[in-house]
Amino acid sequence: MDDRIGELGDDSLLRRIREGDHEAFATLVHRHTKRFYGVAYRLVQQKDDAEDIVQAAFVKLWEKPERWDQNHQAKFTTWFYAVITNLCLDHNKRKRPLPLSEEMEIVDHRPDQEELIDRKQRRFLLEGFIRSLPERQRLALTLCFYEGLSNREAADIIGVKVKAVQSLIMRAKTALKEKLSATAVKVPYDDGR
Repeated sequence: MDDRIGELGDDSLLRRIREGDHEAFATLVHRHTKRFYGVAYRLVQQKDDAEDIVQAAFVKLWEKPERWDQNHQAKFTTWFYAVITNLCLDHNKRKRPLPLSEEMEIVDHRPDQEELIDRKQRRFLLEGFIRSLPERQRLALTLCFYEGLSNREAADIIGVKVKAVQSLIMRAKTALKEKLSATAVKVPYDDGR
């Protein structure tokens, strides 16, 4: 590293950066990062976001150093403050949540805790009734209703005819209706999903 490069002014460093001088770029970054990070942090109020903005600004400078035109009579730092400020403002616009209208009604369609508990209890009761069914009825019901298989596919898996699967399902439904009607709890069809 050239020890004298640190003594060069920003204008000289930028001329060398235009020629692809990595050392000049590193010197400029080292010289000004803390200053520009400070303004970015004050504008976006997030450490990581401020660091990202400053890094992005320096990367843009490296990729297109001709964007800074020394003939416009603005010092590099003045121009770069404007770059950082604009990036921060753009960041804040993207990040800012849209304001809600006063007339807009906020509706929560999620079930409340009591309803969730009731559902869980009903599901638990139904699952208990299903477990009490004879094995082949439980298997046919599970394959067709919970797994979404066709009666044909269930018949092939169980090793019976389609009519037999239909009969197993019909008997399982009848048994479940009888058990459910004997309880005070109404259990709507719930496939557990």
